Amino acid sequence: MLTLQFIPYRDIESLSGEERIKKLLKIVKDEKIILLEGKLKPEEETLLIKRTMEQISPTFKGIEISPLNVHSKKDQALYHKYKEILIGFLLGNRQGLTIIGPATIVKEIRADPDKIQLLMEDMSKKKRKR
Repeated sequence: MLTLQFIPYRDIESLSGEERIKKLLKIVKDEKIILLEGKLKPEEETLLIKRTMEQISPTFKGIEISPLNVHSKKDQALYHKYKEILIGFLLGNRQGLTIIGPATIVKEIRADPDKIQLLMEDMSKKKRKR
């Protein structure tokens, strides 16, 4: 069974970078795909990858991660561009979405402005091999 877990930004806002990483890794190691409101800071994303690499094992193969920005189309009106800048200033890292999933389930995350494609491992084949 596939489990998606949404984590609102307020759930990680007060945590330190290290605590955020521990929380996210614990969820991913339970074979859940995280839909995180907002984005990690670049140094947190680097730390997440580092901690993931330290924990690679026969049962934990790593993660797939994709931060998604919510940018408007380039040909938008000047008013909308200013509104987007103001929203970005007010919301900061809350803007956008980050998808994090275990590499044993998520093979690839493709994102473009109009859609997200999450390419998954065929779990029925895995169960038959066991």
